[in-house]
Amino acid sequence: MTEREIPEQYLDGYAQILAEVSATGRRLTREELTSRRALGEQAADAGHGLRALVSAHLTVARTAWPDRPGSADSALAAVHQVIDAFSEGYERAQRNAVRQEEAARREFIDDLLYGRSDLGRLAERAERFGLRLSRSYAVAVAQGPTAYEEGDPVPRQVERALISRFGDRSILLTTKDGRVLCIVPGHQDEVLAYFAKQAHAATDGGRVAIGRAQPGPGGVVHSYEEALNALELAERLELDNPVLHAADLLVYPVLTRDRQAMADLVLNSLGPLTTARGGARPLLDTLTAYFDSGCVAAEAARRLSLSVRALTYRLERIHKLTGANPADAAHRYMLQTAVIGARLLDWPAKEL
Repeated sequence: MTEREIPEQYLDGYAQILAEVSATGRRLTREELTSRRALGEQAADAGHGLRALVSAHLTVARTAWPDRPGSADSALAAVHQVIDAFSEGYERAQRNAVRQEEAARREFIDDLLYGRSDLGRLAERAERFGLRLSRSYAVAVAQGPTAYEEGDPVPRQVERALISRFGDRSILLTTKDGRVLCIVPGHQDEVLAYFAKQAHAATDGGRVAIGRAQPGPGGVVHSYEEALNALELAERLELDNPVLHAADLLVYPVLTRDRQAMADLVLNSLGPLTTARGGARPLLDTLTAYFDSGCVAAEAARRLSLSVRALTYRLERIHKLTGANPADAAHRYMLQTAVIGARLLDWPAKEL
């Protein structure tokens, strides 16, 4: 935008102020400074560029520059005060606009992830942020050792990496409850994979969970909830995978859907372990290591820092107490399901 395109209203009274200050040598009054700040705010709200506005002020100053000896210093001081006050008002309006934009973005994200808004209205607001909720979307959630907020170094680092690699691609990166979120169209698996890689590195080895692509206006919140559930399951089951896909963990919600049935299975199958010397925990850890190692005794013993003989003794002890043999395929599924249930229900630390 050139100087000639700046409306005269943003320069109103400027030449008169310059002439009076040059003649009297006085400084600008409080009212004059306030009026310059107000004009700066108005110009910012109207979308004019600060560089063009300053140039227009300098043009007026050059045209109205006093020709009396000794008045140049006063005129220059007046130009400085006017432009400084005008710029202050302009910057204040810019900061207010940024805050309003951030507030609108945060409100939209909260409504989007909690499904609290009318879906039709939510879809309209989503287009402002590059999302079309009639399509399928998937959500990836990164959780690190600390909580993250908008503008923190970690989210900024991940966002720069994504934009550098993919452009905007309708990607919405944000934070929620201390986690970093990436919302992308459901078919862009490569974006989710790259986000997981970058977020894992930026969070110093944090964990990333990726929800399944879900269609419709409520798809984002469903995918987000799946990712959160995956993070919770990983913590309960002590999974060491840096990247979790909700699609790979669907068996666990099925197992816990009937909590009472799972609790009965745990107590009936593993309850007798509580009578062992040292309680159920050592034997339960033995079963966990044994099943996690593919029922290979040597590998399970290594994970537990035991000899194979000691591990075999523990397995025999479990067989004797429960009546189920971990090495027997007929009993293995029941025991392994009960072990998973114990981890999900935090047994024996919590009573069932």
